[in-house]
Amino acid sequence: MQTILRTLALSLVFCGSVSLANAQCVTWVDSPQKEQAENAHVAYRNFVKGKTAEDLAALPEAEFNDAFNNWKKAYDIAPAADGNRPFHYRDGRMFYKAMAQKATDDAKKQEYTDMIFKLYDQELECYPKYEAYLLGRKGSDMFYLAGYSEDAIEIIEQAIDAGGNDTEYVVLAPLGKLLNYYFKEKAIDNVRVRELYDKAAKMADYNIENNETYAPYYQAGKDNLEADVLEFADEIFDCDYFKGLLMPKVEENKDSLDILKYIITKLKVQGCDSTDADVQHVQQLYDQLYAVKKDEYEAERRRLNPIYEGSELMKEGKYAEAVEAFQRGIEATDDDEKKAQAYYYMAQIQNAELGQYGAARQNANRAAQLKGDWGKPYILIGDIYGRLSRNCGDAWDQRLAVLAAIDKYNYAKSIDSEVAGDANRRIGNYRSSMPIRSEAFQRGFEEGQKLRVECGIGETVTLRF
Repeated sequence: MQTILRTLALSLVFCGSVSLANAQCVTWVDSPQKEQAENAHVAYRNFVKGKTAEDLAALPEAEFNDAFNNWKKAYDIAPAADGNRPFHYRDGRMFYKAMAQKATDDAKKQEYTDMIFKLYDQELECYPKYEAYLLGRKGSDMFYLAGYSEDAIEIIEQAIDAGGNDTEYVVLAPLGKLLNYYFKEKAIDNVRVRELYDKAAKMADYNIENNETYAPYYQAGKDNLEADVLEFADEIFDCDYFKGLLMPKVEENKDSLDILKYIITKLKVQGCDSTDADVQHVQQLYDQLYAVKKDEYEAERRRLNPIYEGSELMKEGKYAEAVEAFQRGIEATDDDEKKAQAYYYMAQIQNAELGQYGAARQNANRAAQLKGDWGKPYILIGDIYGRLSRNCGDAWDQRLAVLAAIDKYNYAKSIDSEVAGDANRRIGNYRSSMPIRSEAFQRGFEEGQKLRVECGIGETVTLRF
C-alpha cells in the first residue's frame, strides 16, 4: 500500500512540474478567455507597434500604465499569444526595459532586468525556431543591462554556433568588450579569445560581403570587435594569423624597404621561423631592393635621423668614430631633441669608453640645456663625479666629491620622476662614502658650511654627513 501511495505522489509531482513548464507556452487558441486575451493584445499593441523601449519610457505615465496593464493581461492569459507569433515575450521585454530605464531604485532595476531574461528563456522554450536570434539578443542585453559576465560570452557563442552566418550583428561589439576585459583579468586565455574572435569575424566578413542591407552594421560591429581584441594582438595571435594579415601587403609594398623590414620583423616576433617560405620570400625581396637602394636609403635615413650613424657606430664599438658622427648629426639638424640625444650619447661614450671626463661633462650639460626636464644628463654628470672622486686628493676630498655626485642625482630626480629609481640606487651606494662628522670637526668645518670641490669638478657643496 505504501509503495502505491509513493508512486501516486511522485506521479502528481511529475504532472505538476510538466504543467508548470508548459504554462509559459499557453496560447489563447483554445482558451476560455480567448476574447479577453485578444482584446487586451490589440489594445496594447496599438501603443507599442513601431516603438522602442526609449519611446515607451517617454510615454505619459497614464498611457504607459494602460498599455502595460493590457500587455500583462494578454500575457497572463496566453504567454505564447496565438502560438505563431511571440509578441507577448518580445513586447514584454520592451516594457521592462522602459521600466528599468525609468527606475531609480536598484532593487527595482534588478527585478525588471531579471524579468527581461526570464522572457527570453520563455520565448526560447516556446519558439525554438528563433534560437539564434534570441540567444544573440539575450547575450547582447546581458552585457548592456547587467554588465560583464562570462555567462554573456557563453550565450553569445551559442548564438553564433546556432546562427552561423545568420547571426545578428548585435553580438559583435559586446563580444569584443567581454573578451578584452576577461583577457586582461586572465580569466580566459589567448586560445579561447582567438577561437571566439575567429568565429565572430568569419560571420561578420560573410555579411559584409553578402548582406547588402546590413553590411554597414556588421562592419561597424567588426570594427568594435577588432578594436578591443587587437589591443592584445601580439599576445593572442600566432604566426599564421600575422601571415594572413601581412602577406597580402607584400606585393603592394615591394618597393618599400621600411614596410618589408617591418613585415619580416613582425613575422619573426610572432613565432614564424626564419626558414618559413613566406619569411624567406619577403627577406629575398628586401635584400634585392636594399642592394639597389642601399646608398639612397642610408642617405635618407641619415637625413631623417641625424643620430642614426653615430648610434650604429656606437653599437659596433667604434667609439671615436661614433663621437665624430654624433657631432656631424648635431650640425646637420635644427631639432633640439635630436641634438640633446646626440650630446648625451657623446657624453656616455666619453665617460665610459674614452675616459674624457671633462668633455663628457660638457656634453652632458649641453644635452641638459637643450632638454630642460630630462634627468639622464644629470645622472651621467653624477657618475662622472663619482669616477673623478676615486683619484681626488685625500680621503676628505674624495668624500666631498661624492657629495657633488649626490647633489646631481638629487637634482635629476627632482626634475624627472622617470630617473628617480636610478638616482636613489646611486645615492644609496654612495651614502657610506659621505664625509665623516669627526673628520670635519678636526678640520674645523661645521655641518651646513659651503665647501668647494676641486679635482676638476669645481662645484660647491653643502657639508653634511
